[in-house]
Amino acid sequence: MKNVAIAGATGAVGQELLAILEERNFPLKSLKLLASARSAGKKIKFKGEDITVQELRHDSFEGIDLVLSSAGGSISKEYMPSAVKAGAVVVDNTSYFRMNPEVPLVVPEINPQEIKKHKGIIANPNCSTIIMLLPLFPLYKAFGIERVHACTYQAASGAGATAMEELRLESAALATGKTFTRTVIPHQYAFNLFPHNSPYNDGSSARSSVHAPTGYCEEEWKMVAETHKIFGDNNLRVNATCVRVPILRAHSEALNIRFSKKASVAGIYDVLRTAPGVEILEDPSENRWPMPIDASGKDPVLAGRVRIDQSQDNTFDIWIVGDQIRKGAALNAIQIAELL
Repeated sequence: MKNVAIAGATGAVGQELLAILEERNFPLKSLKLLASARSAGKKIKFKGEDITVQELRHDSFEGIDLVLSSAGGSISKEYMPSAVKAGAVVVDNTSYFRMNPEVPLVVPEINPQEIKKHKGIIANPNCSTIIMLLPLFPLYKAFGIERVHACTYQAASGAGATAMEELRLESAALATGKTFTRTVIPHQYAFNLFPHNSPYNDGSSARSSVHAPTGYCEEEWKMVAETHKIFGDNNLRVNATCVRVPILRAHSEALNIRFSKKASVAGIYDVLRTAPGVEILEDPSENRWPMPIDASGKDPVLAGRVRIDQSQDNTFDIWIVGDQIRKGAALNAIQIAELL
């Protein structure tokens, strides 16, 4: 039984962490909910009981065994070292620690052995990376991969609960001919889409992010760098184009994969059918493939529409959809905690 704290308990991922802890009957001795000062005092129901949210402070971690952190990179930078100093193990869902060579970056279905190397902090990968790698890794093991390009179609859930609510309100307003003032998303989001709004490297050092090359946004380069770290293969060629689409939750990705060994559509399906955390969902006769509404609230990454890329040798397209808040964030973190 463990004394657990959730940092960022009132956010979208924090709320999903609570739901999954209850669903999976995680062995809790006690549960502390932590958030910003403005959220302190709120009550959140867990297993039928109200728990009062406390302000996140440096002294919040006394007696805590495990911290599930999803409060933003700057918050993790400031407070998670205090959690480690107090004796807790941190599973951090922000980007701050991911590329630190001293911090394991873990997807339990892929590299669970890395958990043993932790020095107090284990990082949860980016949601788009997790969703891509769950089907990609077994294919990498079966056929080898020379190159993968991902085009992502990312939901509002990736920007948090306030972005999801803003999309709801803006959609309702524009559908009825009203104006709407945005505070979270920088462009019209309802009935629109745009390249991902994470920091973009325009070539000036002042604006570059996570060492991304010029012309890439932070989200795109996370998928490249994190894949290399998780697979332990810096020679794998990875590229991504990330797009924000007006979907509430569940990210979709179109993967174009060039294999090293001879592959086939049937062989790829055989691998995906037995891949941990992956399910095939499709009905080709009805032109029916995985959609965000299929994945929302579900654990597996859904895959389908495997086809030959006619323009290149031994190259195939796969369509995948996964819930960004669950496997892309909260579920992955709790799976790490269960292995711990």
